[in-house]
Amino acid sequence: MASIASVTLEVADPTAAEHFYATAFGLGPELRVRASEQPTTGFRGFTLSLTVSQPSTVDGLIDSALEAGASTVKPATKSLWGYGGVVRAPDGALWKIATSAKKDKGPATRQIDRLVLLLGAEDVLASKRFYVDHGLKVGKSFGRKYVEFDTPSSPVTLALYGRRALAKDAGVPPDGTGSHRIALDSDSGPFTDPDGFEWEKASH
Repeated sequence: MASIASVTLEVADPTAAEHFYATAFGLGPELRVRASEQPTTGFRGFTLSLTVSQPSTVDGLIDSALEAGASTVKPATKSLWGYGGVVRAPDGALWKIATSAKKDKGPATRQIDRLVLLLGAEDVLASKRFYVDHGLKVGKSFGRKYVEFDTPSSPVTLALYGRRALAKDAGVPPDGTGSHRIALDSDSGPFTDPDGFEWEKASH
């Protein structure tokens, strides 16, 4: 079964980006960075999401991201599904930090339960078929709207969302051109999906 070893972000300043992600979120080898000057404008077609256990953890991670140089895209608020907010990292990547819990059940921590990569798909069903053909198993599926793949051994969870819906959820306009500036590192690569997201052979 396909698994995702890590996600690589292409950034203008790898040293600064590594420092930001270590300081803001405490992320390790599941997130990599490398230098790239590929042109890109507007929405890059994906978001990264940190799922945590309670609202105080959301607030703590957002605060540390802002202190490390991120900017607010959507302030943390309560919603029907829980509590969360969106920040833009200095390299331009959009990060959603969220919990399904409405109230704290214990002291604040910096524990991250899941790192989820959401890819914006022009046709969710077509991309779903593509990934199934490449060895991924569907965990959750909501018609043409949302697909989450079952990769229990992966440090990164992969999900598909309609591109416009994903941009709306992140709080940004859906328009964008140029490179996604992201690569998925997996034993299943190399290949490129229908929306131009690149999978590379994971280097161990």
